[in-house]
Amino acid sequence: MSTSKSSFKNFILPMIIIGALFFIFGFVTWLNGILIPYLKIACQLTDFQALFVAFAFYIAYTIMALPSAWVLKKTGFKNGMMIGLLVMSIGTMIFIPAAMSRTFSVFLTGLFVMGTGLALLQTASNPYVTIIGPKESAARRISILGICNKFAGAMAPLILAYYILNDGDAFVESLKAMDATARVAALDSLAARVINPYIVMTIVLVVMGIGVRLAPLPEIETNEEDAKAENGEKKKNSIMAFPHLILGVLALFFYVGAEVIAGDTIINYGLSLGIELDTAKAFTSYTMVTMVVGYLLGVTLIPKVIDQRFALKVSAVLGILFAFGAIFTSGITSVIFVAMFGLANALVWPAIWPLALSGLGSFINTGSALLVMAISGGAILPLIWGRLSDVFSTQQAYWVVVPCYMFIFFYAVKGYKIRSWKPGSVNSNETSAELGK
Repeated sequence: MSTSKSSFKNFILPMIIIGALFFIFGFVTWLNGILIPYLKIACQLTDFQALFVAFAFYIAYTIMALPSAWVLKKTGFKNGMMIGLLVMSIGTMIFIPAAMSRTFSVFLTGLFVMGTGLALLQTASNPYVTIIGPKESAARRISILGICNKFAGAMAPLILAYYILNDGDAFVESLKAMDATARVAALDSLAARVINPYIVMTIVLVVMGIGVRLAPLPEIETNEEDAKAENGEKKKNSIMAFPHLILGVLALFFYVGAEVIAGDTIINYGLSLGIELDTAKAFTSYTMVTMVVGYLLGVTLIPKVIDQRFALKVSAVLGILFAFGAIFTSGITSVIFVAMFGLANALVWPAIWPLALSGLGSFINTGSALLVMAISGGAILPLIWGRLSDVFSTQQAYWVVVPCYMFIFFYAVKGYKIRSWKPGSVNSNETSAELGK
C-alpha cells in the first residue's frame, strides 16, 4: 500500500474514530482493576473468587470470538463495531440489578456480556487498523491506539475508585465493629455506589454506537489480501495451515494473561503487603502509565529505528527481568516491578498482530477471531495467579508470568517465520515491508 499523502488521508479519519473506540473500551476493560478489590469487599470474597471478575470478562472472548467473525461477515466491520458497542451497553446495564441485589453472579453476567461486546469490537477493529495503512507501520498505528486505550485505562480505576472506594480503608475497618444486620446494610450501601457510574457508561456506549453507525468509516475488502496470500506460495484451504498464526495465538494468550495479571492483581498485591487501600487503589493506573510510555516508545521508534520483531524480543526479555524483580525484592520496590510489566507488555500486542495476520488473505476474519480468542489468557492465567497466591503467597504467584514471556521470546525469534507444520520448515522470504524492518 502506498504511503502517499492521499493514502494517509484515507486512513487518518478512520484512525481518529477507532482511537475514540479504543479509549472507550480501554476505560471499560481496566475498570476490573478496581472492581476486583471492590467486589471482594462488597460480596465478601477470597482472592481466588474475586479474580472471577477477570475470568467472566475475558472468557467471553474465547466463547464469542468465532461468532463475532461470523457476524462481521454478515454485517461488515462498521456495523459490527456498532453492534459491539450496543452489546457492551447491555452489560453495563446489568450492573444496576447486580448492585441492587448485591449478587456476585449477576455482576459476573454483566461482565461476560461486556466482554462479548468487546470481542466483536476487537475482532473488527484490530484487523481494520492493520489493513487500512502500510504493513510496515501497522505496529506503530496499533501503538497509537494503545495509547488511547491505556490512557483510558489509567484514568478508569481512579475515577471509579473516587465514587465507590473513596473511603475504602475506613469502610473496611468499620465493618469489624458492626453486627450482622448493620454489616449487611453497609455492604448493600457499598454495592449501590456502582449504579450511577454504570448508568453514565451505558449512555456513553449507546451514543458511541450510534456515532459509529453514522461515521464515514470505509469498509475493508479482503480480495487484495487474497491475491497477496496466493503470491509466492500455494493457497491454503484451512486456518490451521498457518502455523505462524496459531503460534501467534498462543503468544497472545500468554501475553494477555501476563498483562491482566499486572493490571488486575497489583492492588490486591499491594494490600497483601500492608499498603493502605487509599494508596494501593492507584496501582493499576501506574501499570497503565508504564504501558503508555512503552507505546510512546513504539510510536517513536517503529519502524524507523527498530522493527516490530526486535521490539517483541526486547519486550519478552524485559518481562522476565521485571518478573524476577517482583519476586526477589520486597515492599514497594516489588510493587514497582509489577507496575513495570506495563512497559514490557506495551509493544507485544501491536507487534504480534501484523506478524500473525501476514498472508492470511480471505482467512483474515477467522484469523482475527482466533487472535481475539487468545484474550482468554486474561481469564485463565489470573485464576492461576489467584490460586497460587492462596496456596503460597501473592509474591510467589508472579512466577506464573515467567514461562509466558519465554514463549513470547520464542515467537519473536522463530515462531512468526514458521509457514508449515513439517519439522524444520521455516519460511524467511517475507518482505521487509510485511515484517516492519
